[in-house]
Amino acid sequence: MRHKGVDKQATRQKMLEAASCCFRKHGYAGIGVDGLSKAAGVTSGAFYSHFGSKDGAFNLALAAGLDEVIIGVPRFQNEHGTEWVKVFTDYYLGQQHMADLETGCAMAALTPEVVRFGAEVHQAFEEKMTLIAELVAQGLSGESPEDCLARAWSMLAVLIGGLNIARAMQSAQASKTVAEAIKVAVINAAGETGVVELA
Repeated sequence: MRHKGVDKQATRQKMLEAASCCFRKHGYAGIGVDGLSKAAGVTSGAFYSHFGSKDGAFNLALAAGLDEVIIGVPRFQNEHGTEWVKVFTDYYLGQQHMADLETGCAMAALTPEVVRFGAEVHQAFEEKMTLIAELVAQGLSGESPEDCLARAWSMLAVLIGGLNIARAMQSAQASKTVAEAIKVAVINAAGETGVVELA
């Protein structure tokens, strides 16, 4: 029986957003169900009722985080045309995004966590990352679709690794130096961009 005034879907979304922020900030091992529940403002019983387990919450948080990228890449392409790679890279390696662990990119924050999971999570990750790479490739220009896809993977790898290295630096100057170097490497990895048609 639904309690009057309680929106189950809104509560679930609130819990998912809290779990996503917590996993990105603390890592999977860095926070437990009690911490996740507290961050969402619910009881641990409510947490288990919605997600079944900590693993269940992580799987959903990972999917939601990668979906943000799946939505975001075409938006950058549509809004910035052939300049989209530069604009996206400036955003991705910008100071604000680098400092924002909680709501920053799930690719950078959660990929190291995926490595520790089993085949099911790896498969779900692969499917969404493959879609992201394909979307990136659509905004590149090359000799063949395979060439564009290869450069898309290179671009993503440099972005994800570069962001993590820049974030790990102690001094702001070292972080900035890394970020600026990575920006050049990303643009070189991406190569020529294509004309992206508005959706």
